[in-house]
Amino acid sequence: MNTNAARAYGDQQVNTASPAQMVYMLYNKTISLLQEAIKAIETNDVQARCNANCRAMEVIAHLSGTLDLDQGGEIASNLREIYRFSTVHLMKVDRHNDAQAAQDVIGLLTPMRDSWQILANRSADELRQAVQGAKEGNVDQQDMSQGATGTDNASASSADADTAEAPRPSGISISA
Repeated sequence: MNTNAARAYGDQQVNTASPAQMVYMLYNKTISLLQEAIKAIETNDVQARCNANCRAMEVIAHLSGTLDLDQGGEIASNLREIYRFSTVHLMKVDRHNDAQAAQDVIGLLTPMRDSWQILANRSADELRQAVQGAKEGNVDQQDMSQGATGTDNASASSADADTAEAPRPSGISISA
């Protein structure tokens, strides 16, 4: 496959991803990088191990850096601790050529990645249903202001839109 085309496709996925899809992709990329690091350890390829492990650490640092501890409360604090644990274990990968440390982080991140994938797919399915309903003329104004729970979210949505922060560019390439 043409690498430029693959990179353009990857960039397209990142640029059009929902926040849930983006988090899923970050977890998925981290797991993939750690699997690369484990393979490099098995083949004694120190440079490949270091490259993959360092990139995984960068993604984890990015995830940690995007946490909003004020708004996220206990969940954000728990995620921060998971990211700290992961970072400490990934340092062991480099210092001691420790494949088990990478495997431990994979075991920790995999269920989180899977949960984000379910959330991303659910969000995408709900959006498709809403668009299809609008095309068929089956959606009235009240339906459009209600969320998945059936509660009126029109005023909250407009207030959130006024105060919502735009996503910060990370400089991390998920597709590479």
